[in-house]
Amino acid sequence: MRILTWNINGIRTLPQYHPWNTLKTGDAILDELGADIICFQEMKSTRPSLARTFALPTAYDAFFSFPASKSGYSGVAIYTKHPIKPVKAEEGLTGTVYPKIKPPWDPQTERVSNIEAYPCSRDVDILAEEIEDAEMASVEAESEKPDLDLAALDVEGRTLVADFGLFVLINTYCPAESSPSPSRLAYKMAYHRMLATRVRRLIAEGREVVLVGDINVCVAAEDHCDGGLESVREGFYNHPARRWARDLFGENGVQGEEKTLVDVVRRVWPERKAMYTCWNTKISARASNYGTRIDYVLVTPALLPWIQGADIEPRIQGSDHCPVWVDFREEVEVAGKTVKLRDLIKHKKEAPRLASRYWDEYSGKQKLLSTFFLNGKNDKKQDIGTTAKQQVQDETGNERTFPIVPIPPTSLSISGPSGACTSSPSTSELSPPLRLNASTPKSSQSASPITASPPPLQQSSKKRKQLHDSGQLSATKTAGKQQKKPKAGQTKLSSFFESPSTPSEPTAAASGSQDDTDQLDADYRLALELSQQHDPPRSTPPNRNSSSAAWSTLLAPLQPPLCTVHREPAQEFTVNKAGPNKGKKFFVCARPVGAGYDRGRAERMRAEVDHKWKCDYFKWASDVRKEAGSSRGDGP
Repeated sequence: MRILTWNINGIRTLPQYHPWNTLKTGDAILDELGADIICFQEMKSTRPSLARTFALPTAYDAFFSFPASKSGYSGVAIYTKHPIKPVKAEEGLTGTVYPKIKPPWDPQTERVSNIEAYPCSRDVDILAEEIEDAEMASVEAESEKPDLDLAALDVEGRTLVADFGLFVLINTYCPAESSPSPSRLAYKMAYHRMLATRVRRLIAEGREVVLVGDINVCVAAEDHCDGGLESVREGFYNHPARRWARDLFGENGVQGEEKTLVDVVRRVWPERKAMYTCWNTKISARASNYGTRIDYVLVTPALLPWIQGADIEPRIQGSDHCPVWVDFREEVEVAGKTVKLRDLIKHKKEAPRLASRYWDEYSGKQKLLSTFFLNGKNDKKQDIGTTAKQQVQDETGNERTFPIVPIPPTSLSISGPSGACTSSPSTSELSPPLRLNASTPKSSQSASPITASPPPLQQSSKKRKQLHDSGQLSATKTAGKQQKKPKAGQTKLSSFFESPSTPSEPTAAASGSQDDTDQLDADYRLALELSQQHDPPRSTPPNRNSSSAAWSTLLAPLQPPLCTVHREPAQEFTVNKAGPNKGKKFFVCARPVGAGYDRGRAERMRAEVDHKWKCDYFKWASDVRKEAGSSRGDGP
């Protein structure tokens, strides 16, 4: 059995990458990953916007946790391939997040643990005192500490918990320290402490735990791209999040047993270097493997005999993270007896009610919008010869029966036999026929515009005569008949396609057409005379060569400048960030980033700069063009 975890950085963007763009369904994408239990982080979706193919795959049970307020942010998911089904499943770490289902969620029977096994306010330091340890205790820092409670830590859709009998699986996406704000660090540390408390309470219950996901902490210096630099190693463990991680599963994970959890991938690959799982795509760091390891598979020590292998998958594209997986053995020897995994993984016939198959939109309880516009195939059609009746109450309260008068067909029928929108005007209110070719089929009465190609000029008079003789163009048939006055009401769809009525007779129209033809002939002769006239010679003929050269210089591609350190052609980029420089182009060194690349004097000590990687060259494209023009003598 394989468990796979992956921060996909958006379920809607994943299918845009290869090979996922060649797969048409959610089942195909999940099958391609080749795991029995798949854990996603950063879904970046909401329940209404989640595509059905990912919300309800046919061969998997799906469980989701979305942020309560933010959209396109956070979110986690667990997919279990049939026949594997968890015994119980829940959102969050506090036991206070209940799914919106009917009948209502029953915490006593559907919760994974007893109420005592969940974190409470006294177990989590809401004020995150590690701010003081990080030397940020100041009046400003104290004022920025958030007013948090346990419920506030569990509303961002960051955790799913599933009970599989042999172990309890926790899929989590820990907060990132996206800004140096003390308030964000306080939130991050409060969440980390709540997670550790939940794990330890489960262990106290006698349960084994598998913790997977994006922990957003680099626990060891060798798991950081700049971990080999002396300036980085010196203060590496000063960060409170790294101290928290080292205490929970830290560097001693190779020996493992003295820690609460064991880092499985590091245990399998104890000497492996540069085993990174996350890269900064904005600087193309993945190409040179300049990243960090912040995605983990952590297990309690008692599960180690079941572990067959574990690894990362940096070859799989589609996100700024890569998948991490762990394989469980099918059987192990315990006290001289063979114990099989399938006997310990409990199965239920039905998935827990947190599964997406019980959502109203997929359970048949909630009608789709299309059902309001389409007739059901099994609807019984009323016999035309039978008069329908309806019972109503009069003013005295007595029921009386009245026949239902059938409504005549209107010009617009919402659904025809094939479900299409068709136009069918009644015979009593037909508009004058359009001047179409006689070969137009009668079935083309749809609401789409009709374009008739005119006949050749040589045949136009003959065609008009034929149509006139056949009565299709003549208006004299209905001249003596009084037209019915249309009733007030909704405008018919066919009226938008009617030709405007003209009071003139066909003979008058024909004479008008002859006048138009004469006028066109006169205009054509005048244009022909003007075209044969020669323009007077210019006093100074234009220099075509100089104009062409100027345009060629202006439109020619800009030659990239050479970076100052390597004297190699620089690479051009465009500013996409909103602001005054959006859309502007610039050049930077084309070499890849690596350990010790020059990030500038403010961020990198000169003694630690390694010039085999990207240098700090930067120049706007406009400045490069000006310099190129000055070198050619174009400038002032």
